[in-house]
Amino acid sequence: MAIKAERTDRTGLERVRSDRVASLVQSDIRAMTQRCLELDGVNLGQGICDTPPPELLAGAVAPAIERGDNRYTRYDGIGRLRHALADRLQRHNGLDVDPDGEIVVTIGSTGAFATTVMALCNPGDAIILIEPYYGYHLNTARVAGLETRLVGLRPDDFSLDMAALEEAAKGARALVLNTPGNPSGRVFNRRELEQLGELCQRHDLLCITDEIYEYFLFDGHRHISPATLPSLRDRTVTISGYSKTYSITGWRIGFLTAPRDMAQAIGLVNDLFYVCAPSPLQAAVAETIKALGDDYYQGLAHGFQLKRDDFCGVLNDIGLTPRIPEGAYYVLADVTPLGKSSSQAAAMEILEQAGVASVPGSAFFSGDEGESVVRFCFGKSDQTLHAAQERLLRWGRAGA
Repeated sequence: MAIKAERTDRTGLERVRSDRVASLVQSDIRAMTQRCLELDGVNLGQGICDTPPPELLAGAVAPAIERGDNRYTRYDGIGRLRHALADRLQRHNGLDVDPDGEIVVTIGSTGAFATTVMALCNPGDAIILIEPYYGYHLNTARVAGLETRLVGLRPDDFSLDMAALEEAAKGARALVLNTPGNPSGRVFNRRELEQLGELCQRHDLLCITDEIYEYFLFDGHRHISPATLPSLRDRTVTISGYSKTYSITGWRIGFLTAPRDMAQAIGLVNDLFYVCAPSPLQAAVAETIKALGDDYYQGLAHGFQLKRDDFCGVLNDIGLTPRIPEGAYYVLADVTPLGKSSSQAAAMEILEQAGVASVPGSAFFSGDEGESVVRFCFGKSDQTLHAAQERLLRWGRAGA
């Protein structure tokens, strides 16, 4: 006998959504991008790096397709890429990892983070994020059913508030660490990482790192992978990728490395959610990692420091004092001189009057701290940056 389902009239989006996504709304980043398109502005909001990828990388895709790299791969990625990643992790990060069991290739670093929290955390577990936070970390944790505990960097120098972290760590499952940081620009030093390692040991916390900007380092700052510290080696999931390093944000090639038991659990979820990252793109990235020397990565840091210096100079010139980043390619600028009631209003004024999109600081803070800043992305081509700088200077002079 057929069972007739009872029909109920449902109206309103809130009756359609599951509880886990009930609080999700379009991010300020994407909202500003849409408004920027409508106004034909220069988009320094979303972190879409429009610089070209390495020629070697672009040229490696067609051969990969032609030789048949078009099918499913292992859930943890093709062997050539896993071995290239292991070599790079050893040479650049000082991490000795087994490419057959301790590396998982993922759909971007965001895919790595999502599979990690789903594999290693239970609904109701508490996870600590350092504020200003990256919105995808916060929202992904919430969709996974986790309790998010936010601990702010000290506002005067963006240093860690260890007393607040100690309190937040009680009964928590994991700590998320983004270094170099988006949007803070912080590159955490060895002493800070040692303090965090001791904290994780005391409270038996997992450490989930996002190191996607590891090659964007300025003023002599050095990237230290937290997993190189003895206190963190056996409890850390190290996440990174090549979206930013090779200017291929749309390719979605990320990866993680972790102790074998963690990596295997994450790999199961990666297989379930995504099956595998795009096969020919994995192959192209593997060839590029093996072929490019250290001069490429050094040139990347040098070139982006010049971009940072030029752009921050313009911000100073127009009275929007920047917090000079140590790494990554974002800068927080003080918009209190504009006299607006919110960072959203300030960002919209800059977009509508200067024609340059930024992201309201409220996208990165849970409280009022974010209402005094906006975030600009200087990870752009020289042509794009020059166009934005000219618009900002013209607007600044007109308002003087």
